[in-house]
Amino acid sequence: MPLRILIAEDDPSIHRLLSSLLAEWGYEVVPARDGAEAWALMVRDDAPWLGLVDWNMPGMTGIEVIRRVRGLRQSYRPYLLLLTARDKPDDILEGLRAGASDYITKPFDNEQLQARLQVGAEVVTLQMELATKVAELQEALDHVNRLQDMLPICAYCRKVRDDQNYWLTVEEYLTSVSGTHFSHGICPDCYAKYARPEMLDQLKRRT
Repeated sequence: MPLRILIAEDDPSIHRLLSSLLAEWGYEVVPARDGAEAWALMVRDDAPWLGLVDWNMPGMTGIEVIRRVRGLRQSYRPYLLLLTARDKPDDILEGLRAGASDYITKPFDNEQLQARLQVGAEVVTLQMELATKVAELQEALDHVNRLQDMLPICAYCRKVRDDQNYWLTVEEYLTSVSGTHFSHGICPDCYAKYARPEMLDQLKRRT
C-alpha cells in the first residue's frame, strides 16, 4: 500500500507539479489548498504520516500548522517537510524550531526533494512497524494479566466464568485468552483408576 502524503500548497501550479511528481514516485496524495484545510486533515484519525507544507498560506501558515500538529498527543510523529522560498538562516531555524522534520527551499530540485522524502518515508515506516510491535506486546501483556487474575470457577463442574459472564470449560477459556490449543491424553493415575476397557471407552467419547 502506498504511503499517504499531505500536500499543503496554495499555489495551483506548484500544487499540480507536486501532485504529479509524488504520484509518479509512488505516493498517495492527500491535497490541501490552505493551512486550515491542512490542519483539519492532520487531526483526523486517518491523518497522513508524511507531509509537504508550504510556509505562506492564507488563513493559517505552514509554521502554525506544524506547531499545532506537534502539540497533539499522538502515538506517532508525522514527518513534515516545510517547503518555502524563505532561505535565510533565521527562517530555517524558525521552521525547525516549530517542529518541521526537514526544510527545503523553492525553487526545489526534483531529485533532492525525492531523496528527502525517501528519508521521511523510511522514518514513518519504522514508526509504523514499531507501533505494530507495541500493540502486539500490549495484547500479549493483557492476556498475561487476565491469566494472573483470580478466576471464578464452578466448584462442581470446574467451568470458568469469563468477562462476558459466560461459563466455559478450562480449555475453552484458555484458548480464548491466550490462543492455547489442547490435546487430550490420560495421566498414569487416571489410567490406573480407569484401566477397565469400558471406562476407557467412556473417556474416549468425552474427549
